[in-house]
Amino acid sequence: MSFVLNGKRVRVQAHPLKRLLDVLRDDCRLTGTKEGCGEGECGACTVIVDGRPVNSCLVPFAHVDGTAVTTIEGLGGRHPLQRAFVEHGGAQCGICTPGMIMSAVALGRKPTVEGMKIGLAGNLCRCTGYAAIYKSIAAAARAENRRGQSGKGPKTRQRPTRR
Repeated sequence: MSFVLNGKRVRVQAHPLKRLLDVLRDDCRLTGTKEGCGEGECGACTVIVDGRPVNSCLVPFAHVDGTAVTTIEGLGGRHPLQRAFVEHGGAQCGICTPGMIMSAVALGRKPTVEGMKIGLAGNLCRCTGYAAIYKSIAAAARAENRRGQSGKGPKTRQRPTRR
C-alpha cells in the first residue's frame, strides 16, 4: 500500500488487517508511537491521519492507503510542543507523551483550556495529573503564535479535534 508518511510517499507491504501501530513500529521502524493498552482507550498510540488524530492501534493498515500519516518522528524534534513538554514538565515517563503531543498538534494554534480538555480526553497519563500537560500546550501555542506574528515560521492550520 502507498501513503504519505511524515511528508514522504512510501510503499509498504503488510497485511491489510495489520494494525497501523504495528506497521509503523515494525515495518517502518518508527518506534516513537507507543502502545499503551492496545484497545483504543489510552491514546498513547495517537498519530495524525489526514489531519485528524487517531488511535493507531485501532486502525487497520488498509485504511491508510492513499492518506497522509504523521507520527511523532514527523515533527522532527523541532516542534514547539516537543520543546514545551520538556521545559514545562508535560513529559514524564514517556509512554503517553508522543500521543499527547500528536493530539495537541491537532488542536491548532490557539487552543483554549476547554479545547485541550476535549482534544486530549482520549489520552491517559498516570504521571502528571494533566496540569503540566495543559501548561506545556499553552506555552507552545504562545511560542508558535509569537513566531507566526513575527513572520518567522509556518502558520499551522486549525485542525478538527477528536470526537
